[in-house]
Amino acid sequence: MSSMVSGPIGNLAICPCMGAKWTGEVKPCPGNQRSLIAIIKNSEGGLPVILTLLVSLGKMNSMYIKGSKWSMQKKKRRSNPFRVILLIVLIAAAIYFDRMIVPTIPQFFLPTPTPTRAPESITSDAKGLEAEGKYPLAIVAYKDAVRADPRNPHNFIALARLNIYTGNYEEAVTDAENALLLNPNNDEAMALRGWAIGLTGDYVRGTGILQEAIAANPDYAAAYAYLAEIYTYMLQAGQGDLQTLDNAINASRRAEELAPGTLETHRGRGMVLEYTSNFKEAVAEFEAAVALNPNIADLHLGLGRNYFNIQEYDDAITEFGRANALNPRDPTPESLIARTYALNGDYQKAIQYGEAAIMDEPQNARLYGNLGLIYSSAKQYLDAIDMLRIAVRGGVSSDGAPVEGIPMDYGRVAQYYYTYGLALARVGQCGEALEISQAVQMGLRNDDIAVFNAEEMVNICERLAREGKSDIAATATPAVTTPTVEAAP
Repeated sequence: MSSMVSGPIGNLAICPCMGAKWTGEVKPCPGNQRSLIAIIKNSEGGLPVILTLLVSLGKMNSMYIKGSKWSMQKKKRRSNPFRVILLIVLIAAAIYFDRMIVPTIPQFFLPTPTPTRAPESITSDAKGLEAEGKYPLAIVAYKDAVRADPRNPHNFIALARLNIYTGNYEEAVTDAENALLLNPNNDEAMALRGWAIGLTGDYVRGTGILQEAIAANPDYAAAYAYLAEIYTYMLQAGQGDLQTLDNAINASRRAEELAPGTLETHRGRGMVLEYTSNFKEAVAEFEAAVALNPNIADLHLGLGRNYFNIQEYDDAITEFGRANALNPRDPTPESLIARTYALNGDYQKAIQYGEAAIMDEPQNARLYGNLGLIYSSAKQYLDAIDMLRIAVRGGVSSDGAPVEGIPMDYGRVAQYYYTYGLALARVGQCGEALEISQAVQMGLRNDDIAVFNAEEMVNICERLAREGKSDIAATATPAVTTPTVEAAP
């Protein structure tokens, strides 16, 4: 049974299949008295359906001329039932389109809704990647977890630790500080912050923060292990005082008392043993640390260095290679591999790895110095001069980046300087060689090997000058030739 929509002029039948929520009205069409407007609305919303209906409103007033057959009144037409049926079908189709089709049409210029993952699910994925040793991917996942739940300090702590493992110390500092903003009393975050700051080279500040972490929790073994490691780096840099070594030893032993089997304890203890030249014991500590976590490049570097020190060169190269695979951006593993091959006389491989190290960090002057020492040992003096000149005086890398020279200093830097002077003297470039000799004798006078080699530069140049093979004239004073003492590359 159909429902009726009534208006001031007539009635409109609506099929009951269209629902009881449809209402409407019929009005005269303005300007055309022979047309009606049917307005059909849905009470639940949607666009109204407006139809114009042509209907007969009855006879109009007659307008004709008497005595004439001409009349202005149109003849009445009978309603066409097919037209009425068609009109009803069109109305039903419009209503169906509004109710069933329009809601399914996507709205333009609105953002597409995307499903939101639970923060716990993202953190779980990050932990899985960390467990698999995929630290770069785990770092990305933890950052996603931080964005999903920025109030969770544990994600920042995980990021700080992983950034330390991958050598991103500045980022680790930031992550630890963010964790402390959320929980200022978190001793783990305090210790990681001090460790990361110390690893950036700020040893005094780093050890101070670690001591604060220990004061907050005197039984936190990792803080003692981190402190022992930073004390060791301080000693290697020539800093600290007479108590620094004792402090490092005591901190490593305290970590061993509190947690003898942890990775942090083995690492810290291994660093102290290496510095005190207890290389076999250091090997045992680093082997234990690697067994606990084989995915940290620094542990393989530590193990490789101590294999090198006990002359297990093949094992050393293996560990350096594993470190390079874990952190290919770091030039240290390749530089150590080059040095190991050079010590064994395999200069071709040593040069290849030395060049690879420079490609990793082309603005690091020390890498040019290391390669220059290898070229000098291989008696490729011109190549040695090219590399050592950049290390000593500075220059430009192969990609056009500036390289700042290293100021004269004791240790390995001294080796760059006197090896550079010797190479210059051996190819007859004695003008610059004698300048280097004088600078070494004045600036490194407490280094007997450096002073001896500075004097040897003079002897070589005087001999070459007498032979006419130098760029300076011979002096009247004969020189006594002595064998050159050079350190290993």
